[in-house]
Amino acid sequence: MVVRPSRRSERADISALGWNAVSERRIGLRRRVLAPAGHRASGPGPRIKVVQSVTVGDLAGLYLDVLWEEGQHKRHVAAFLDEIDLLLRRQAFSIFSEDMLDDVTGSLRAKGNSNATINRKMAALGKLLRKARKMGDIVGLPEFRRQKERQGRIRFLETEEEERLFSSLCAHSRDAWRLAVFLVDTGARLGEALALTWNDIHDGRATFWVTKSNRSRTVPLTRRALDVLDERRGRGLRGPFVMLNQQGFRFVWNKAKKECGLGADADVVPHVLRHTCASRLVKGGVDIRRVQMWLGHQTLHVTMRYAHLAANDLDACVNVLEAFRVVERRRPSVPVPPLEQNRGNTLAGQAG
Repeated sequence: MVVRPSRRSERADISALGWNAVSERRIGLRRRVLAPAGHRASGPGPRIKVVQSVTVGDLAGLYLDVLWEEGQHKRHVAAFLDEIDLLLRRQAFSIFSEDMLDDVTGSLRAKGNSNATINRKMAALGKLLRKARKMGDIVGLPEFRRQKERQGRIRFLETEEEERLFSSLCAHSRDAWRLAVFLVDTGARLGEALALTWNDIHDGRATFWVTKSNRSRTVPLTRRALDVLDERRGRGLRGPFVMLNQQGFRFVWNKAKKECGLGADADVVPHVLRHTCASRLVKGGVDIRRVQMWLGHQTLHVTMRYAHLAANDLDACVNVLEAFRVVERRRPSVPVPPLEQNRGNTLAGQAG
């Protein structure tokens, strides 16, 4: 148990969360986590708050709803935090030590997690612990060091693979096929497309409001994308893909990819359609900054994963080097006097 000064009582702490915004479960948990009453030292001075030990699960119960909005990302974060809590054997703490951080990192790596996956899980844990320290639930945490990530292979569909996969999709579900066509021609994430309403589609463009970066973006639509949207327009539905959900689409996707001979390729997931769109833009000569805007990446660093696909951009470098050699061959050569002659002239000049 660690005692630290605090100018807020338990009631003030709970009130800061907003009485109307938190559930009775969260209030009860916070009352259990925090000392039931502060202790005041003799004479005037700050109120002392007793910080009791908490688990990662306790903190997730307090702050998951505060730090992450509803959606698939929040569900992933909840799973990450629960996994970390289990790896720590529900250990309670008031200081999250360097040893605890190393134990979690080592355990995740032993389970086969890549550095990129470890970074995502640690990012969620770090965000939770920083909030807990700010609220006074813990008194210390270590420095979180990002693991080095290697650039993985980006899988995208060749035209022939797309035709086989889409044909199989259409045989199972016309709506799943429509969604796949829309995804590969817009580069949208699955969740972005599923959240579309008809009000988001106008003048041959689609505006995505529910995005990973929380920033809306608008992209023009191909003729093929417009055609698959028009199939469901005017049927009283709120949006073009409201009849689908992520789980159902992935189920049909997995059946279709197995039937078309791609079942053994673990990288052929729905997100491969976004990679395919990006690769086609880069290979077609679209500059990387426009590709970033199209995909809605917050930083150019993420988009640069596709830059190596623009192999034709390097052809210009070869042309410059070849032209340089041609110019050099045409330039008249300047005779160079022998070394001894140069030396003699230099000495003669010095003597004069």
